[in-house]
Amino acid sequence: MSLVVDEHRQYLEDRVRVSAFRQAINETVKPGDVVLDLGSGTGILGLLACQAGAKHVYSIDGGGMAQLARDIALANRFEDRITVIKGMSTRTVLPELVDVVVADQIGRFGFEAGVLEFFADAKRRFLKPSGISIPARIDLWVAPVEHSAQWKRVDFWSHRPAGFGFEPARKIAENTGYPVQLQAKQLLGDPVNAVSLDALAHGATPIAFSKTIQISRAGTLHGIGGWFSAQLSANVEMTNSPLAKRRIKRRNVFFPIARPVAVASGDSVQLSFSILPQDTIVTWKVEVYSSKGAEQGTNPVARFTHSTLKGMLISREDLVHTNPDSIPVMSIWGKARQTVLELCDGKRTLRQIEDGVLLEHPDLFPTRTEAAVFAAEVITRYGE
Repeated sequence: MSLVVDEHRQYLEDRVRVSAFRQAINETVKPGDVVLDLGSGTGILGLLACQAGAKHVYSIDGGGMAQLARDIALANRFEDRITVIKGMSTRTVLPELVDVVVADQIGRFGFEAGVLEFFADAKRRFLKPSGISIPARIDLWVAPVEHSAQWKRVDFWSHRPAGFGFEPARKIAENTGYPVQLQAKQLLGDPVNAVSLDALAHGATPIAFSKTIQISRAGTLHGIGGWFSAQLSANVEMTNSPLAKRRIKRRNVFFPIARPVAVASGDSVQLSFSILPQDTIVTWKVEVYSSKGAEQGTNPVARFTHSTLKGMLISREDLVHTNPDSIPVMSIWGKARQTVLELCDGKRTLRQIEDGVLLEHPDLFPTRTEAAVFAAEVITRYGE
């Protein structure tokens, strides 16, 4: 079984998630509405929209799920009301404006998965002035977390695994946001709603917030937990909060700090987050203040700054290529791709393009099959 298909099986098995979207769509979609489903996957949200009375649904998906979504629409006798489009929504043109745009492109911390960029583009190009979105708002939540098992994944690199020093990897590890299923007992203080985002209006605008959270029980601070809640409609909220009785099966995010800090009830943690949604870069600053002794409320007993930018695996070669003063030279594989694109002139058949690639680049493609595979990959991505 395709692992992509199995991933969507897990989505459909999540009864809390499906029920929330069903209720929100029933509240929002009116008979005769035109609906746009972004990142549609199996097309489940479009199917629910049809059940709610949508006149037509445009389902957009950039992957191989698009064809499966067509087959599923046909199997449910909605093929005349659902149009599946394979491609990126930001590069798609629709024949009409829509009344409702819906998507479940909500990441673990709410903003990841491109949801804000896609919704802002949909508002600008696809949505009627009176149109609405599902969700309408996404809230980001944070809380101090005690999670020794998760923090050990960071500290692993400091203990000479296999008898060698791996300290350079430690810097990468402590600047990474980790997917994790947080439990209520792991929270050291009450969560705070850090920021509320208008799903249609925010776009790629940077997100920044600072919050102070009081520690409610003694323990060890290992990092900060993050999750989301989404207002799907007037009466429906969906969340992956560890405190929710009906949480969806989507993990949270754990942002580690460089070393554990013992905390007591009454201490406080000051958080500052800076997020670049389009680049999925998160910077988090954490300061811990004691409620007792000479340090009470004045100087932090611990201070940390981390960023996923420092957690990226960037080679020296890649940095050279991004230097504005560098002079790039096309590689042999780049030239082969250029050959394919130049031969896509609207006159030649795919077989003729393969012949041309073989003729121009015999050293790269010892067999016709290899040339055919390469040409198909390029054309699938850039051809029409």
